[in-house]
Amino acid sequence: MTIEKVVRNNTVCAVVHSEDKVITDTSSALDLLMSAKYEVGTKNIVISKSLIADNFFILSSGFAGEMLQKYINYGGRIAIYGDYSHYTSKPLHDFIYESNKGSNVFFVSTLEEAVEKLAK
Repeated sequence: MTIEKVVRNNTVCAVVHSEDKVITDTSSALDLLMSAKYEVGTKNIVISKSLIADNFFILSSGFAGEMLQKYINYGGRIAIYGDYSHYTSKPLHDFIYESNKGSNVFFVSTLEEAVEKLAK
């Protein structure tokens, strides 16, 4: 895993790159948040959905809620980019919609959009 520092509108973002899943549980999600804080000086995480365990997108698993609550508690913000069109779960679509209306968690299509959301 590598973390790339990207600065946009005086906001630092940590763009995560990896060939393997990076977020597999709440503990690994917090490890990533702390790594970004210490390596590039930010709690703004930009990550591809392909680097997050699939059960994150199954809301009944509780993983997404638990992880995102921890991020918010620790002052973290996250933008997850990728294609969400193949998900058929209405609760997931509602969750994505409501998250995108806030200021801490975003689900977008591209890396560029993810950086822009966190840099606003």
